[in-house]
Amino acid sequence: MNRKQFLLLLIAVLIVGGAGLLVYQRANRSWESSATTIGGKLLPGLAINDIAAITIQSGTNTLHLARKDNLWRVTERGNYAANFGQISDWLIKLADLKIAQSQDVGPSQLGRFALLPPGPATNTATLVEFDDASGKPLATLLLGKKHIKKPTSPQPPGMGMGDEGWPDGRYVMVGAAATSLAVISDPLDNAEPKPDQWLNKDFLNVEKPGTIAVTFPEATNSWQLTRASETNDWSLTAAGPKEKLDATKISGVTTPLSSASFNDVLPPDTTPAAAGLTNVTTLTVSTLDGFTYTAQIGQKQTDNYPVTFTISANLSAPLTGTNAAALASQASHKSLTDKLAREQGYQKWIYLLPTYTIDPLLKHRADLLVVETNTVAGTNATAAATDK
Repeated sequence: MNRKQFLLLLIAVLIVGGAGLLVYQRANRSWESSATTIGGKLLPGLAINDIAAITIQSGTNTLHLARKDNLWRVTERGNYAANFGQISDWLIKLADLKIAQSQDVGPSQLGRFALLPPGPATNTATLVEFDDASGKPLATLLLGKKHIKKPTSPQPPGMGMGDEGWPDGRYVMVGAAATSLAVISDPLDNAEPKPDQWLNKDFLNVEKPGTIAVTFPEATNSWQLTRASETNDWSLTAAGPKEKLDATKISGVTTPLSSASFNDVLPPDTTPAAAGLTNVTTLTVSTLDGFTYTAQIGQKQTDNYPVTFTISANLSAPLTGTNAAALASQASHKSLTDKLAREQGYQKWIYLLPTYTIDPLLKHRADLLVVETNTVAGTNATAAATDK
């Protein structure tokens, strides 16, 4: 081998070795990138404390949650208070989500994963956007179809989710123009633009009722129950000589609106007529500690009643002084005053209360009474019929 041939061979070896090294380095970088992606956070730069607005869009429905006056509110419900705990937990979950799988996809493949651009068409994504207080976008997330975990063996009847499997994650993309698809290990079931599901359902709590009255449009159906203390029995106001309360029948009406909740609220500009608040039934509850709740109950709509509230209180002045009794009286008075202020905030809304809360209160007067049966008369009547 002459010198020229040796040099050519050496150059060839260097070229081949360099190419191999380049391939190795690229493969190594690719592996490192994949290792960083898989198991990494889906939204690593999401600063949840900076988020002041959330938009969720699915199909033709859009929900806006906005932080106003230091409270989260539901825009589509007239800025009614949102469930802070629910939003906080959701944002913390999103910030901690890890990528379980990742792959690049082309535009033609997005429909398979329900990740087409949001809109009314089929196979479109649910869009979630996060903005700061100035309206600056912080992050955009596209939620596709749910990832289904298939059972490893046939499921016995009545056990598990059958052969179809069950959702254990979701296909997602970060950024409106993203080309990389990820799978997360949470289906994010509550990421829906349904205003009623994001409302703060904390509500009024009627305690220690002393008088309960229901006034129907048909006056003969109306009634009022009273008691002097929590240990006294209930009595029917203006009871007739043959009217006797049935203890089993009144059990459903003697704890009205105790730990009540609601299904939804209507926007503040909804008129009473549009809400079904015509020909109303009035519920009035006076408590032993001075509160009076007046509820106007409209016509039932599917599984709800539209209801408005007026709340007042006649609170005794607290004892003065610094002894134990006076301090306890002052603390109790403050607690009741705070409760009144909080509950009077419910007065400007029309609530949709579930039928299981309202139906037991709408018993007619006759439905609360013992049914008298004249056994002797019935026996004589039977005997008379037999003699004939």
